[in-house]
Amino acid sequence: MIITGRHEENLIAAAKDIQGRHGGARVEYLVSDMTDPASAQASLSAAERLFGAVDVLVLNAGGPPPGRILALDDTAWREAFELIVLGPLRLARLALPAMAARGFGRVIAVTSTAVRQPQPDLALSVVLRSELTSAVNLLAREYASHGVTVNCVAPGATDTGRRRAVLENRARATGAAYADLDAADTSAIPTGRAADPAEIADVIAFLASEAASYINGTTLTVDGGRTETI
Repeated sequence: MIITGRHEENLIAAAKDIQGRHGGARVEYLVSDMTDPASAQASLSAAERLFGAVDVLVLNAGGPPPGRILALDDTAWREAFELIVLGPLRLARLALPAMAARGFGRVIAVTSTAVRQPQPDLALSVVLRSELTSAVNLLAREYASHGVTVNCVAPGATDTGRRRAVLENRARATGAAYADLDAADTSAIPTGRAADPAEIADVIAFLASEAASYINGTTLTVDGGRTETI
């Protein structure tokens, strides 16, 4: 597999972690910025050169800055759109035709439960990941007859630096103690804890498998039962 991102030190750490969990599996990395069209093309070209073809494409853009909807300026919206919507669509546009030609492909976009239960201080993520979800539904319909599925995974609270940063921002904005916000957030989850990142990865791996060949155009919520939907 090949992983991409903007920070080499994070990519090195991620590659070592994956190799450690999966018995020395081959993991390559490429420093790239998916808001840059040239980087997107370079990433797909590198994957094809190293592995022959791209069968599974996971679109996992980092979280944009927190903020309430009317407090965010045009620059914030444009930058977040490039990151969350246009970057993933650019990669999909590059990868999907070859998948369709081979008669097999999996595209999985990582979104957020904030799409279904909006959080006021995460306006960029709520609005733009909703747009990405709509795009996924369109692509799923267009490519299903070619043996390609396109789906979303929507994680809830997950034990990552992103979650910690969001809680720290809320602590600064409200004057509440970080520990209290963390405890309140965790107590709202029926399982009583945040997810381990590996638990999100397991769901992505399932959607990438043959066993998930009839799941298409949907969003799998992975949040310990917190989102109140039927």
